[in-house]
Amino acid sequence: MGSGEIFLIVLAVILVFGPGKIPEIARGLGKFINEVKRASEDIKTEINREADKLDREKRLEAYKNSLKKENEPITAQDTEPGTKEVESPAKEEDIIQ
Repeated sequence: MGSGEIFLIVLAVILVFGPGKIPEIARGLGKFINEVKRASEDIKTEINREADKLDREKRLEAYKNSLKKENEPITAQDTEPGTKEVESPAKEEDIIQ
């Protein structure tokens, strides 16, 4: 928007509303712009909050899955080929006899 266009808009506002109404219109316009900015910030904040919540939930789920995998028993399929299975340690009763 050039300066000539702005001048024409201001002139039209003065002619339509009169010079006495301009401060009131400007105040109302300023309040409206502030409300729009505030609503925009609220929306951004809410979106960021939800994105953070989803990120935390994904990390928690990944952590739970890793704990489940760590607690699974090791099977012969999990060992490398050529390794021998280790016998379970002797129990105290077996040693005493």
